[in-house]
Amino acid sequence: MARLSVEIGGGLKIKNPVLTASGTFGYGEEFADFVDLSKLGGFIVKGTTLEPRQGNPYPRMAETPSGMLNAVGLQNKGVDYFIDNIYPRLLKYDSEIIVNVSGACIPDYVAVAEKLSDLERIRAIEVNISCPNVKQGGMAFGTTTEGAGSVTRAIRDVWKKTLIVKLSPNVTDIASIAKAVESEGADSVSLINTMLGMAIDVESRRPCLSTVTGGLSGPAVKPVAVRMVWQVAKAVKIPVIGLGGISCGRDAMEFILAGASAIEVGTCNFVNPAITSEIIDYMSDYCNRHGVNDINDLVGALDI
Repeated sequence: MARLSVEIGGGLKIKNPVLTASGTFGYGEEFADFVDLSKLGGFIVKGTTLEPRQGNPYPRMAETPSGMLNAVGLQNKGVDYFIDNIYPRLLKYDSEIIVNVSGACIPDYVAVAEKLSDLERIRAIEVNISCPNVKQGGMAFGTTTEGAGSVTRAIRDVWKKTLIVKLSPNVTDIASIAKAVESEGADSVSLINTMLGMAIDVESRRPCLSTVTGGLSGPAVKPVAVRMVWQVAKAVKIPVIGLGGISCGRDAMEFILAGASAIEVGTCNFVNPAITSEIIDYMSDYCNRHGVNDINDLVGALDI
């Protein structure tokens, strides 16, 4: 039986490389009837902000060829509600609980991180500097080395546990952004977030989304995601977590071979709620078929 445990930064080890992507898995408990949450390496709860958010007006989702557009806008009940009501219910699961942190300004990010820092089971946060569907915050920070670095530096000052920074693909040079957050103290990076896209209803001549543009995810973005993970993994020394269009075990292994230490499954959770469990089984089988005793030996093992 191959060893599947991996480190995702800051000395934090998870039992296997399979995580769920924020915004596609609720708070985890919604999927408990479909998948054994304790089997997962971890699950990343939906984007959490300082104050409750209603999100963007409807319509805010649209199906596209081999993917979907979303402009949900970080709808959530706020960090205090999470701490008081949701966190206690998650403690029964033997899996890493990671909180995705979002904010409209640096003090908001810092405040959320500070509030979460006292929770013993929250040993990592994923900082969303890259969400393309929020009118304030995310996009501005994630698209420049200065902006990305400034958020990372501010959170690093108050968050002493594992700090994952989620990168935007809507940039010219994603490797330079990755290096900037690494230099400011990020323990790992996750990529890619959604790509900026748009769809039009030709009969009404109106955009399909209330916000006009939104985030594209699903299989359509996977080749871009694999390429960016490969580029970033070569540029930084910290672990890379790969995501973007993963819909089967074979997809997940592409990211591992490109240099990702772990992966996140997002949009496919809507199509097949048990996909994460299936990917874990595939990884184990893949290692056995190829005579690999430790999946870490396959990280970045692309033969060029």
